[in-house]
Amino acid sequence: MDLRQLEILKAVVDAGSFTKAGAKLHISQSAISRQVLLLERELNEAIFLRVGKKLRITPAGETLLQMSNRILQDLKDTVSLISESREALTGTLKLVGGMTVCLYVFPTLLKEFRRLHPNVEINVTAGVSEKFIDNIRAGVVDMGLLTLPVDESDLVTMPVLKEELLLVTSGKHPLSRKKRITPQDLVRQSFVLFEAGSNTRRVLDSFFVREQINPKIVMDTENVEIIKAMVRSGLGITIIPYQAVARELRSGQFFCARIQGEQLMRETGWVYLRSNRTPRIVQEMLLAFERILPRLRLGPPRI
Repeated sequence: MDLRQLEILKAVVDAGSFTKAGAKLHISQSAISRQVLLLERELNEAIFLRVGKKLRITPAGETLLQMSNRILQDLKDTVSLISESREALTGTLKLVGGMTVCLYVFPTLLKEFRRLHPNVEINVTAGVSEKFIDNIRAGVVDMGLLTLPVDESDLVTMPVLKEELLLVTSGKHPLSRKKRITPQDLVRQSFVLFEAGSNTRRVLDSFFVREQINPKIVMDTENVEIIKAMVRSGLGITIIPYQAVARELRSGQFFCARIQGEQLMRETGWVYLRSNRTPRIVQEMLLAFERILPRLRLGPPRI
């Protein structure tokens, strides 16, 4: 069995006769018949039956046809992929991400991607992960780096970042003078948090319920820079990823600590539409991310 025989099988089914299949493939009707006969001998099963003047495929032939379609499509995709890899990547990549990702991951990532693919135009939209799922599904955007979980059967979810959420206060807050922070230290504190309904907020809400803390939430927002500004002003304290305050910690603007006995984690991953073939522009973005991942400040060495 070879590829030419599979092409002949498909042509006969599509055309409905040996003669028409031969004309389509520019070979004789007898050559078509001979190749079909060779296939039937190899399978020890009939592939086609004649019913009056019509040609009908047998169950064995149908099984072979389905396999042929998969093989021929895989071959076509592989040839196309090899051809594309030799060409400069062009087009537009529409990218979405949460606010923290857009502020602290995308600048490094997109700089690397542009270095590798200068002819690609990139459009970025920031917001809450949950708002982007329908946009990805509808093809309005190509991919997103979103806070997980995202459990949708028609979308690919690829976890790539795991960040610890840490307590952050202003450098002058009374908690900043403590060597250890316990859950009970957070009772009766005012909080500025990520907005309700977000995946990150769900992690924090579960923590509050587990520790029987009824937090006084003075503000919630999707914008981590607003959260930091409010904490800096003394409006409240917060629990956010380390990379959001890594730079300011060195200057003493913020105090940052783990909560004793807790490990509050959030996971971020790539999300894009599931298909038989991942677009090259998406594959290249995934590769660029792998290159810059070691440069990201995902957590303090020790607190």
